[in-house]
This record gives sequence, C-alpha cells and structure tokens, in this order.
Amino acid sequence: FGAHALLIVTLTLIPATAAAQSENDATREDVYPPLWDRAPESLLDFLVKDNKIVINPWNYQERLGVYKNMLNSSAKYFTAFGSQNFGNILWGLPLQHGWQFRTGRLADPSSVTSCGYEDGDLLCISVRSWWSCMNYYLAVIPFLGAVEAGLFGQLQYEIEILPPEERRADFCYSVADCRSHNPKLMDEWKAYFEVNNFTYLLSTEHKAGTPATFSSFKMDDALRLMWRAHVSSIAYALPKFQDSLKYLSDPEASFGEDWANAVDFIAATHFSTDLQTTNEFQAFLPQRMLTEGDVLPSISDFSPQQNRVLLSMRALHKANQLTGGLLLKLWQKAMSTEAGRKLGRKLIEGLASS
Repeated sequence: FGAHALLIVTLTLIPATAAAQSENDATREDVYPPLWDRAPESLLDFLVKDNKIVINPWNYQERLGVYKNMLNSSAKYFTAFGSQNFGNILWGLPLQHGWQFRTGRLADPSSVTSCGYEDGDLLCISVRSWWSCMNYYLAVIPFLGAVEAGLFGQLQYEIEILPPEERRADFCYSVADCRSHNPKLMDEWKAYFEVNNFTYLLSTEHKAGTPATFSSFKMDDALRLMWRAHVSSIAYALPKFQDSLKYLSDPEASFGEDWANAVDFIAATHFSTDLQTTNEFQAFLPQRMLTEGDVLPSISDFSPQQNRVLLSMRALHKANQLTGGLLLKLWQKAMSTEAGRKLGRKLIEGLASS
C-alpha cells in the first residue's frame, strides 16, 4: 500500500518535476530573509523593561529576531553541516516567514487598517492575516519551547510576549501559558531543542562510556523531531484560524490550505530545511498573493514551473481529501524507512531543481 501511495503522489507531481528540470532559474535573490541583518541578534537586543525581555511578535523585524536567536543559539550543533550555520535545519522557518513578508501575506487582507502596507506600517504583522496567525505557532511556540529546553541558558529576565489588538485568546504568551493551553505542542518543540542542546542525538551504535561527540549527531533524528513539532503546530492552528480565510481571495485561500496539506507530505520525507535547500524550494512559491482572476495553470506572471507546482499541490490536496486522508497515511507508511524517505525527497527535490 505504501508503494501505491508513492506511485499516486509521483503521478500527481511528475508534470511539475519535469517542468522544474527543464528550466534554469539563474537569477537568485538574496539568500537571507528580508531585513535579516536588522533583526535582533541576541535576546538583550529586544526591549528590556521591568526586568522582562519584551518581544512584539506582531512586528516583522521582532518576529524575525525570534528566529535569529534560535538559529544563533543552536549554531554550535550544526558546525559539521557547513560553514556560517547554513546547515542548520531551522532556516526553513525564517525563510518561509521572509517569503510571507516579501509577498504581502502578513499585511491586513481586509484593508481596514494600513498594517503591513508601504503607505502605512510596513513592518506591522496583521492578526487578520491567516498566514501570520498560522506562522505564530511556528515562531513563538518553537521559541518558548527552546526557552523551556534551556537553549538560551539561564535567563536573567523573564520573557514577555506582547498580544495582538484582536483575538488575544487565540494565542499564548509565556512558557506556562502555552504549556497550559497545549502541553503536547510545547513538549514536541521542547524535545527538539533538548535533543539538540544536550544529547547531540546520539546514535544507537554509540558506545557506553565514550564521551559524546558531534559526529554522533544524527541529522535524520533531528529532522524527524523538528518535522513532528512543525506538523503539530500546523494541525493545532488550522482549525483555529479557519475563519481568517474569508479575508482572502478564493485562489489564495485554496493555496493556503493546499500548502498546509503539502507540508504533511514533505514532513514525512524528513526533507532538509537548511538554508540552500529551502531557498531552492521556495523559488517555486508565488511571488505575490493570488487574486480572483488567477486560474491555474495559466497565471500569466507566474513561471510555468510555479503554475505547475501550485497545480500539483492542488491535485495532491484534492486526492487526499477524496481518500479521506488515506493517501497521506499510505504515503507516511511508504516513508517509514530511510530508503522510502530518500525516494520521497528525490521527488520533492525534482520540484525544486534549478
């Protein structure tokens, strides 16, 4: 059955794979998220007030700073995987956030406020944006999981996360608050950072009594834990922010749901979310929000690759819905071995080959 799922997904994605391999995306934008150099480098670069580190996650630069701090503090565990921390698998999160900012997906889609617009507050992240609310659970929750796991050591100040102007009850704002609302999600992010931070993901062959070394770090285990937490964040946030899709055009709302569904399939392969791989893959995501006139696969200002990748995501989502989620279960079964995951990754990398 797992092989059948692999075949179905392959047939669904193969047109996009062929398109991706036939074109050469020579022009590369900056590899870092927008304004990366301006994001807070350390926790003390945020506002410190009344013995608290105050973070406003409804400001793009500050939410980016949350990611930057997680990347900086976990860099020492990824030295064997490339220079300049490029091999760190947390890069997928800020790069995705940067794509959302660059393409206008964090701005107020209801246009009631000027939040996120160039003629208003460009760095403002709107609580009415479906993308920004979903991303909160892939930014603040991982960050608080890292705090709880001790990634930043013993903090001399408490962390205070500022709430949005609306929908305050849909978010949590501290380790204790988030733990009381969703202990499972906090446990999963904490587990990822604890394993990175303390045990270096020791291999099963590691001999008792020998000191832990970085060579015993198992990247596949790190990816498994990271993706498990990532998928849980999306699963928790999806029903919570379903009503925010009403602010989006039908094509954009469909794309958002298609993307969330595709992440489940990507996660099962333990796909690497290092800097280079994520940038290559994101080249095929839309460079603007979809509007009512956009019809796949004929969106004129999108490349043939982008059109087909989006169409493939749509087909994959529909196929999974038609089977009542069985396609994903079979795919996950096919990905339960390293050989299966390697095949799955090869298929996804075909989408992003330049």
